[in-house]
Amino acid sequence: MPIRTRFYAVMILMLVFMQACVTINVYFPAAAAEQAADRIIQDVLGAAPETQPETTSDARSSLQGIGPALEAVLNAVIPAAHAQQANIDVSTPQIKAITQRMAQRQQQKLKPFFASGAIGFGQNGMIQVRDRSAVSLAQRRSLEGLVKEENNDRKALYREIAVANGHPEWEADIRNTFAKRWVANAPKGWYYQGANGQWTQK
Repeated sequence: MPIRTRFYAVMILMLVFMQACVTINVYFPAAAAEQAADRIIQDVLGAAPETQPETTSDARSSLQGIGPALEAVLNAVIPAAHAQQANIDVSTPQIKAITQRMAQRQQQKLKPFFASGAIGFGQNGMIQVRDRSAVSLAQRRSLEGLVKEENNDRKALYREIAVANGHPEWEADIRNTFAKRWVANAPKGWYYQGANGQWTQK
């Protein structure tokens, strides 16, 4: 095979591979989802996040030195992909209504239970009763009802964000993103469940 033909074949294969990588990023915009999750969580918890979301480095930064011809092609492909993943819409009336309910429940009812360690953030984006002995017998039924209400709203929130952005299939990714960001934004002293299911105090 002539050298020039072989060179073009390698370039085409590289373009196909890199375009596939870009498509994966467009499929679920993780960095934008983290930023959207932090905005909602800050509203719900009523405090500024302690940990800023990790930013995804620009895809082009890892492609330096590939040569002007290939770089020119990527300049046409990558910006368009990044434009499609620039934002996650969390401003619909449904999302705002759910967030408002969660914020009211958090500030008026759930906050003391988080502080006492009675409840914590589960690894699946939900909250769970961690220590029933931290509340009185009279409070336990009320607490379980609050946890159920909160988790119903969380499920609705994750589903609504995915639907509002035209990708219902993103629901699991949205839930996983929120699961991480709840912990990252939680005050010190609150409990969260690790990947192994064990509870840890932040």
